[in-house]
Amino acid sequence: MLIHVSRDAHLGTYLNDHLAGATAGVELIRRLTVAERATDYGPELRRLAAEIAEDRRSLLDLVERLDLPRARHKALLAWAGEKVTRLKLNGRLLFRSPLSRVVELETMRLGVEGKAACWRTLRQRAVGDSRLDVLELDRLLERAEEQSGTLERLRARAITEAFG
Repeated sequence: MLIHVSRDAHLGTYLNDHLAGATAGVELIRRLTVAERATDYGPELRRLAAEIAEDRRSLLDLVERLDLPRARHKALLAWAGEKVTRLKLNGRLLFRSPLSRVVELETMRLGVEGKAACWRTLRQRAVGDSRLDVLELDRLLERAEEQSGTLERLRARAITEAFG
């Protein structure tokens, strides 16, 4: 027996998966911002944290605009998963390792690249769907690309500091 799943149902699943990732990303960038607040990484990370939180709100707005159901359990699991990753061993018991910065920046960059892919997907879907604003999606995509560049610059610097 075949079960028919609508395109909007697929889109809902897709966007809820991205919303879960965005939830984890907001938590990770907040943790990174707090850990780096007294370093020269702090100002750029604070700006990124504000933008990434705003991007998550934009995704929430899109889910509502498309009248798609929210899978709150996915966001909750992503939130909890981010908390669990804090328990990983980084070679230091009491203090933050330079390796933590590298891995967290890499993780954030991967997340931002995934977010950019989501904006591209929605941009493609926007053709013929009046519920999606092409200019808004272009702006979100441009910002994601800028965020990725910033994270890569920070990551490259962190690699030098961690590994010489």
